[in-house]
Amino acid sequence: MARSHPFLEHPGPLAFAHRGGALENRENTVAAFTHAVELGYTYLETDAHATADGVLLAFHDHTLDRVTDRKGRIAELPYRVVRQARVGGVDEIPLLEDLLGSWPDVRFNIDVKEENAIGPLAEAIRRTASYDRVCLTSFSDDRLARARAAVDDRVCSTLGPRGVAALRAAAATSGYGRLLARLARLEVPCAQVPLGLRGLRVATPSLIRTAHALGMQVHVWTINDQATMHRLLDMGVDGIMTDNVSGLRQVLSERGVWYPRQLAA
Repeated sequence: MARSHPFLEHPGPLAFAHRGGALENRENTVAAFTHAVELGYTYLETDAHATADGVLLAFHDHTLDRVTDRKGRIAELPYRVVRQARVGGVDEIPLLEDLLGSWPDVRFNIDVKEENAIGPLAEAIRRTASYDRVCLTSFSDDRLARARAAVDDRVCSTLGPRGVAALRAAAATSGYGRLLARLARLEVPCAQVPLGLRGLRVATPSLIRTAHALGMQVHVWTINDQATMHRLLDMGVDGIMTDNVSGLRQVLSERGVWYPRQLAA
């Protein structure tokens, strides 16, 4: 059985403001995160990149090109250049450590996007004493493993892509007892999965049941449609990541399971 973690302790389903709530504000900006916190969100989802000189940013893309008024790969640029970029031509790119320090009662789900972000992220978690309120994830199993090792096992983390694939296989096919035993030995407390991937359903009732049998929570990303939110909650998911932060709050409120941060802290 996976061990529990303080990051996951919450009286109802976990509501994650994906990139701060990208449908309602410019993504991964202080304005977006502030809006989500003011709505009552306890959980913020963001991404970790580091500049060439090791400054840790809350930013999704590898390059500045898509969402800012500048261009270039973040890992190859010094912070003195990156700090001039404005998201949507307006907002500065926030420092991830500043976000951790701004809301000491808020929890952060952090997607580690580049290898060079691991060391600065570990230091930011240490300096802000955020061990119990950070969950690490990545689309790279190797990078996630290195991030776990850098921070130590006090920090929550998710299954990596290979673990999610194994969980899906175990849920979909009988005779996977050995695979389930291997997943249980990982002692990872949660799996964060898409609704589907490449035409295959991932967030299924059988996957949720299998994860729960292993002691893992299941969080599904990125769900912006309210009918889908209701359907997933009926299936028993433990958390939903959304850009539609007002919509998810409404859904959870209608179901009587919206617990704003003032009550959940």
